[in-house]
Amino acid sequence: MGPSFETVYQVPPGDVEIRFRPLGPLDRGGLPVVIEIRSTWFAARAADRQERVDALHAGIRAATGLVDFGVHVSLPVAAWSRGE
Repeated sequence: MGPSFETVYQVPPGDVEIRFRPLGPLDRGGLPVVIEIRSTWFAARAADRQERVDALHAGIRAATGLVDFGVHVSLPVAAWSRGE
């Protein structure tokens, strides 16, 4: 197994969460895989969010071979604490 995501992208442990879950009874949509990314809003991220999500989609496709999937990026104004 290679280095962790946190090591490769230099983010502190806990800043990235990856969750896998089956479709629930209230989920709707035709895609077999939807990747939801939530990050804190910054003006620079918001200004080019479509380019960012398109680049993420292309990178995920290249890395995984997935074809029929979607990527949703949410940039809410938020606060976060890990209790440190």
